[in-house]
Amino acid sequence: MEKTKSNLCYPLAGVVVIASLASCNSQQTEKQKPLNIVYIMTDDHTAQMMSCYDNRYVETPNLDRIAADGVRFTQSFVANSLSGPSRACMITGKHSCANKFYDNTTCVFDSSQQTFPKLLQKVGYQTALVGKWHLESLPSGFDYWKIVPGQGDYYNPDFITQNNDTIEKHGYITNLITDDAIDWMENQRNPGQPFCLLIHHKAIHRNWLADTCNLALYEDKTFPLPDNFFDNYEGRPAAAAQEMSIVKDMDMIYDLKMLRPDKNSRLKSLYEKYLGRMDQAQRAAWDKFYGPIIDDFYQKSLQGKELANWKFQRYMRDYMKTVKSLDDNVGRVLDYLKEKGLLDNTLVVYTSDQGFYMGEHGWFDKRFMYEESMRTPLIMRLPKGFERRGDVTEMVQNIDYAPTFLELAGVEIPDDIQGISLVPLLKGEHPENWRKALYYHFYEYPAEHMVKRHYGIRTERYKLIHFYNDIDCWELYDLQADSTEMHNLYGQAEYEPVVEELKNELLKLQEQYKDPVRFSPERDKE
Repeated sequence: MEKTKSNLCYPLAGVVVIASLASCNSQQTEKQKPLNIVYIMTDDHTAQMMSCYDNRYVETPNLDRIAADGVRFTQSFVANSLSGPSRACMITGKHSCANKFYDNTTCVFDSSQQTFPKLLQKVGYQTALVGKWHLESLPSGFDYWKIVPGQGDYYNPDFITQNNDTIEKHGYITNLITDDAIDWMENQRNPGQPFCLLIHHKAIHRNWLADTCNLALYEDKTFPLPDNFFDNYEGRPAAAAQEMSIVKDMDMIYDLKMLRPDKNSRLKSLYEKYLGRMDQAQRAAWDKFYGPIIDDFYQKSLQGKELANWKFQRYMRDYMKTVKSLDDNVGRVLDYLKEKGLLDNTLVVYTSDQGFYMGEHGWFDKRFMYEESMRTPLIMRLPKGFERRGDVTEMVQNIDYAPTFLELAGVEIPDDIQGISLVPLLKGEHPENWRKALYYHFYEYPAEHMVKRHYGIRTERYKLIHFYNDIDCWELYDLQADSTEMHNLYGQAEYEPVVEELKNELLKLQEQYKDPVRFSPERDKE
């Protein structure tokens, strides 16, 4: 088994020391090439925890660099708020009903189907993928790939190589994925060809194990509970039935690290397995930090709202520490591209596979069509020739990434791709015929967190959701008046015309995307 070492932490900038380009002629040659694409995607990174979107909690200076040198999409959404399905939507440009990867528990991604990396390969692009794949099959359409099995491990993780070997690498996973991505750009690609590199991080996925050098960060911060932290879910039975409550469902040991021999929890053995991957120095640093916190916690015997607040504070701090490593490593990639003279000719994209709850409605996790999980951050550093800066306010979805990359590469967009190219928006245009509504469909039930199956439509102002399968209920929200989605308006007489119009539009979208699971207007009238 191969073992390689990586430093535990990196400074914010200046890590990669590279000679300048040889001449102005080589710079001119580089600019004339087709655009490169560096696509960085994280897991469960919500816009509330990026300072270019929300400065209440955390600072992300390197992510902010991307937005400052390009655009920030303020209405960016996913089609299915779950890791594997979201990735399938992204790479195919199609909704789950078309790419057939519906959920994380029953599906295997059909790697023989059309994807944007395969289409880029056909026109001479080198394609590479490093990090989290999470589609239950081996990648195809990539000249180079190295992926983590399943969710991957934060410490000393395994990687699967193209030779189908499983190797263990020593270090922290966010650093290691970045190491490999930079190594591929520096030493393995053909500099005479354009490239598309997908850097897919495990971070910031549960259970938020920070790098040892970041363990002590943010311990002096206290975060206000969201106004709806103690939501009672009145009028929303599907919301009440979930199992993703910070108060009730967040595991004291697995999620919050309160490990003690005489204490047990549902996920204790899994947490011990993660700790077992650490080497002696890593484990010593971990125990040194968490030991006093564990002792203090069990001495206090907190109950009720005091315990709820304590759990929230620990969750927020651990999440932020994991974000810190991610932001540092994004900075390493940006520094490399700058020092190699590649930024003028490279589109840099940063997004996540969906949003996440940071205590809103009392929750962690995602899955629901509500705003915090349906929304996802999307920022792009634009190459030379694209002068657009600032906010893009049109509604976009992760099925749009594939056609965008294809158009930028000069590839004809296949008719069966369901997304819309964002290139006009990157050029500063505001197409009058831009979409007025988004379609969403979540399928994974019963499963972890027990979120009911549902589909729905979101417009600029309204959101209509239908929960189905073992339940049959509708929810309507006026997002202008109720941005936190606390008041279900469905069934109120004054909103009947709005509901009728939204249902008509919802059915049109289901027909457009050929979703076989549709509501029946006739049955709905019974």
